[in-house]
Amino acid sequence: MAMRAPWVAARRWLSRSKMPELPNAGRGVNVSELLQSAMGEEEVEGAEERDVPRVRRDPNDVSVLLFPGQGSQFVGMSRGLLHYPNVRELFRAAEEVLGYDLLRLCLEGPKAELDRTVHSQPAVFVSSLAALEKLHQQQPTVVENCVAAAGFSIGEYAALVFAGAIDYAEALYAVKVRAEAMQEASEAVPSGMLSVIGQANSNYVTACLEAREYCNSLGIKNSVCAISNYLFPDGRVIAGHLQALEFLQKNSKKYSFVRVKMLPVSGAFHTELMESALEPLSEALKSINIRQPLIPVYSNVDSQKYRQPKWIQRLLAKQLISPVKWEQTMHAIYERKKGISFPYTYEVGPGKQLGTILKSCNLKAWAFYKNVDVTEDVSKQEKDP
Repeated sequence: MAMRAPWVAARRWLSRSKMPELPNAGRGVNVSELLQSAMGEEEVEGAEERDVPRVRRDPNDVSVLLFPGQGSQFVGMSRGLLHYPNVRELFRAAEEVLGYDLLRLCLEGPKAELDRTVHSQPAVFVSSLAALEKLHQQQPTVVENCVAAAGFSIGEYAALVFAGAIDYAEALYAVKVRAEAMQEASEAVPSGMLSVIGQANSNYVTACLEAREYCNSLGIKNSVCAISNYLFPDGRVIAGHLQALEFLQKNSKKYSFVRVKMLPVSGAFHTELMESALEPLSEALKSINIRQPLIPVYSNVDSQKYRQPKWIQRLLAKQLISPVKWEQTMHAIYERKKGISFPYTYEVGPGKQLGTILKSCNLKAWAFYKNVDVTEDVSKQEKDP
């Protein structure tokens, strides 16, 4: 029997016409029970085939889907997706889980509110899955023939929903808890993230060490300054106390940094400064149902495929305080013997940042890259000849 398309499992949350009313769920609440009426008790058709051996296919016939992270959001995103089936249902269900009108915030802003961690993470997550609906409508074979998925930070949750590992509403609940906890952690300590373009002789380890020593001289205890994102060769994000990042900006030439730029985020994500967010997120992840992905999904923490549901639960929590190993993930997905062609890659969600990074990691793989536009005005497109 042929293997069912992964998207069938990933869309279980649309199997009923009405999503449930969700009460305010606190820590430790069993979200699986709250959402049972929406998910249904029956198994997805073809779920018994999860362990069926996969047939090796020509790379030209398969695809890889990448889901963007926080920072890709912008006012107006998802406007071009509302004509596609189920997209409004995605946002309506999100309003039930989140308690506010996410669609209106995505379409109208204000930008300052959309950019807040507590809002931007759910916005990127839902908009990415809305973009997936568009891709499924326009090019169903791309979705059905996907052989791997990965997501950058919050994008990993969208990748896992797509792969059938977590149901949409349950994943959104975890995203909500994550975003709120990270917002709170960010406000507790003045911190941030610094984008760094280096070169072969750049010394990131020494730079972070000396930045921490500088903070210690200012009386800052347990100072934090560390690489939080591995983006591409000589492309890093360093995160930590604001004073440490200011030190690096002033001394960038000493460490052979070509360019440094503060990122418009409120905290030092993927460092020890997010430790206070671990407990609430861990509790949320324990309360939801996590299954084996139907297709390989790569972890940000170790750039390896998830093997078991318990590792998904464990590593999604660990991801908060661990650097995103995106460059390593790109190598893991696209490494191949000479002469073997590359799969088509689609960035599913707002922006083209992951495509830009892929270009720097693997130019040959990038030649097969496309993004799913989330702002396209479908009604105008239909009028054009």
